[in-house]
Amino acid sequence: MKLIASSYRKSFARSWILHPATAMAFIAMIGHVMDANTAEQGGNEHGGRLSHVQRLIEESSAAKSVEASGNEQAKARREEARSAHQQALAAHAEGNHKRADELLAQAMRLMFEAVQLAESNVDVSRKKAREFDARVESVDALTAAFERICDEKKCDPSARKQVIQNVREKAAQADRLRESGDLDAARIRLDEAYVAIKIAVEHQRSGDTLVRSLSFANKEEEYHYELDRNDTHQMLIKLLLEEGGRSKAANLKQFLQEAQALRNQAEKEAASGKFDAAVRSLENSTSQLMQALRRAGIYIPG
Repeated sequence: MKLIASSYRKSFARSWILHPATAMAFIAMIGHVMDANTAEQGGNEHGGRLSHVQRLIEESSAAKSVEASGNEQAKARREEARSAHQQALAAHAEGNHKRADELLAQAMRLMFEAVQLAESNVDVSRKKAREFDARVESVDALTAAFERICDEKKCDPSARKQVIQNVREKAAQADRLRESGDLDAARIRLDEAYVAIKIAVEHQRSGDTLVRSLSFANKEEEYHYELDRNDTHQMLIKLLLEEGGRSKAANLKQFLQEAQALRNQAEKEAASGKFDAAVRSLENSTSQLMQALRRAGIYIPG
């Protein structure tokens, strides 16, 4: 029993910073196993330890967390713990108590690793959920900004309605996907709503008419502004292609090839210091991306 106690107290101590709740649970379990050493007498001593480790693997809160995690690696590690426990039972039956102790230590280590893997899975899911909620707030904030800008600029009512409807539909689809448990697919759809409303706001605040009235220190500064606009449009294109696959890519191929050619041309012109020409090339590239987005069903005003 000393083999188990000394080995695992050191192991849990090393893991304490990362997994305090897990470490506490396993130290408590070690305490139960050690209690079995004094509670059980004679040949039943190992029987008590075997029983406690079996409960750890099959019935404990740790076992339930592994089962509920959906993490296949965690479940596989639990199966290894079961196997080690079965071997410990066999060693106990043969009277080889030293070997039984070693196998019980192995089973506990494997269960500890299983719970760590399960917890890491939960941590990732929680992080994704937090990021999803933050993105929802961003979509809501941008939608409110778009509404305010439209009020100020008296933008076309039908265009305004179409933008809002498009964004709300995608956000609603994201909510349904999240409720069904597919958070990754929900995030893709929500990102589409985010970039769509971001582009709509950008077009209302810095559309072609307004861009010409903006004051830039020089053409290089204007080039970097147009580069950012082009990147924003490409971001949404990327999201659409991730969702639609080859069929959607085929429909947009002509626009995307032309947009990329113009982008490459702009970068070469900028590298040569020809920022005036580079700005025009980028504007034409972004125009091709806008046409691709419209073809893909994303409403772009202007």
